Amino acid sequence: MSEQKENQQLTEEEQQKLLEKYDVESNTRKLTGAAGWIVFIGLIAFSLFQLYTGAFGVFTAYIQRTIHLGFALSLIYFLFPAKRGMKKDRVIWYDWILIVLSIIVTGYWPVFYDKLVQQVGGIDNAEMIIGGIAILLVLEATRRAVGLPITIIAIIFLLYAYFGPYMPGMLAHRGLDLGQLINTMFFTTEGILGTPLQVSSTYIFLFLLFGAFLVQSGVGLYFNDLAIAIAGRRVGGPAKVAIFSSALNGTISGSSVANTVTTGSYTIPMMKRLGYKPNFAGAVEAAASTGGQIMPPIMGAAAFLMIEFAGVPYWDIAKAAAIPAILYFAGIWIMTHFEAKRLGLTGLSKEEMPDRKEVWKKVYLLVPIFAIVYFLFAGFSIERTAIYGILFTIAVSMFSKDTNMFLHEGKFTFGKIITALTDGARTALGVAAATACAGIIVGVVTKTGLGLKLGNGLVDLAGTLANSVEVQLMLTLVFTMITSIIIGMGSPTTANYIITSTIALPAIIALNDQLPVMIPILAAHMFVFFFGIVADITPPVALAAFAATGISGGEPIRTALNASKLAIAAYIIPYMFILNPVLLMIDATAGAVIISLITAIIGMIAIGAGLIGYWYRKLHWIERIIAVIAGLLLIYPEGYSDFIGFGIFVVLVAIQFMTKDKDNDKEKMVSA
Repeated sequence: MSEQKENQQLTEEEQQKLLEKYDVESNTRKLTGAAGWIVFIGLIAFSLFQLYTGAFGVFTAYIQRTIHLGFALSLIYFLFPAKRGMKKDRVIWYDWILIVLSIIVTGYWPVFYDKLVQQVGGIDNAEMIIGGIAILLVLEATRRAVGLPITIIAIIFLLYAYFGPYMPGMLAHRGLDLGQLINTMFFTTEGILGTPLQVSSTYIFLFLLFGAFLVQSGVGLYFNDLAIAIAGRRVGGPAKVAIFSSALNGTISGSSVANTVTTGSYTIPMMKRLGYKPNFAGAVEAAASTGGQIMPPIMGAAAFLMIEFAGVPYWDIAKAAAIPAILYFAGIWIMTHFEAKRLGLTGLSKEEMPDRKEVWKKVYLLVPIFAIVYFLFAGFSIERTAIYGILFTIAVSMFSKDTNMFLHEGKFTFGKIITALTDGARTALGVAAATACAGIIVGVVTKTGLGLKLGNGLVDLAGTLANSVEVQLMLTLVFTMITSIIIGMGSPTTANYIITSTIALPAIIALNDQLPVMIPILAAHMFVFFFGIVADITPPVALAAFAATGISGGEPIRTALNASKLAIAAYIIPYMFILNPVLLMIDATAGAVIISLITAIIGMIAIGAGLIGYWYRKLHWIERIIAVIAGLLLIYPEGYSDFIGFGIFVVLVAIQFMTKDKDNDKEKMVSA
């Protein structure tokens, strides 16, 4: 491939091929004829069902969740082939059988609802068969639409539940026979039909639909234009455009891989044209796109799951995520700036910039984003807020012919609205499968007490290696971090959070009994959520980084390592807010929050300079180490550490100023 070809923006077809390679949820059939019409009508019906229940109230838990699951399973077997490489223009005969079975087993609950809720004791033989088929259908649908990692974990947990008496040591439990297992998994709200699917069938679907309407209204493209208008002319402009646009798009998309491919298709070539190396250019996009999942207000839909799992209001979650998200993106911004300075890179030329006046004229397209923040803050229900967000999106799109959702080539049509309804439902399929499968994991943990056992096990292991409670806390956090990264690899945002909060979180909670000051429950949830998310850029399974190399032409592992370095805040900040929750704005005064934010940003400047090796001039290795230490002291929200860190920071800056001309002249002489 020529250099010119490498630096061109990817076509939609090339983007789709790249998504299909790294993002399982994008590997779908392109159906025509009768099957295509069935899928089209099914997707529309799925969205209309969710809009109706969101506006007028959901059905009873079992009926709402099984109808939601029925739509998802049947449409997955229509759209997702059994394996890659299969023909995508038709539905294979055995998939028709799976589609019919999906409708039968999920329809069993609405049809026999009265019987099922009134029966006492176990399930009969017919229900054993129905429930067993339902479990298998969920596992296979998850494998197709989400991937193997979460499917394998769910199967292991099912086996653990059944073979409990034969497990070694602390893992042993009484065990569930086949009837108990099937009953728990499909005929109670402790398994497949549990809290994860409940959130998918209410909050998450509507916000995914809201995101689809934003895309059709042109807001997604406007994010990119706005990013270029704000950051394009700055030092290393294209990298900063990638950070800004990925933060805006990522919070809505819910997929770091999809965000990497869509925004990276134009930001990565821009970065390479400017002079960034392929491994660094891909890393910037991967790190920024992954960070979108921790960016309020939507946080890739995980915020709505956290409401149920952490038991705290939405606004507390969004508020808690704000400063860590700011520090995350500030860290990437700072390091790309220093890298650009090190390489002598400038910003985009005037010819490459959009007309700023035209960009600012369309600022009204951001109204739906501000609207949902306002409605959530004002105490509106999450479902009603999402619906209002959709209505605001349609309304603001009508201010321009370019964005009007009712116009296509100057003609009145409902085309964009129909596309939004189908795209929203299509996006929700993987989430529905993932949450149903995650319900299996949650159900097993609940019935067997595995979460508490694993938590106590990690705490005990840390205790045997530590000689104080403080060291035990740090070791427990390290073990929890490693666990969260491992089980988060290859899982979408929603499933990722469910699994990490079920398996890894109990270790932090178990340690609370031994600490003089308890760790807030929200801080513990944020800790595992952050590390589950950064699994997408952490080697060896760094899907977002690997997807970026498909555009940049870089090396996967080196790109992943660069992305991990750029996202260093995500590996540091969680420890800081566990030790002092002021960074999450928990029980903190406004003054303490402001001071902590300012010192933390100064700390990120020092860490960024230390990791890149350049500030006002090239840093010597000892200066790099001192800069990182100063940054860590400044990030930790405590008076003495801030004072010491700031003192070191000032000394480093002074030394830089006094020696920069001399060192730069020396470098010029060497290069000459």
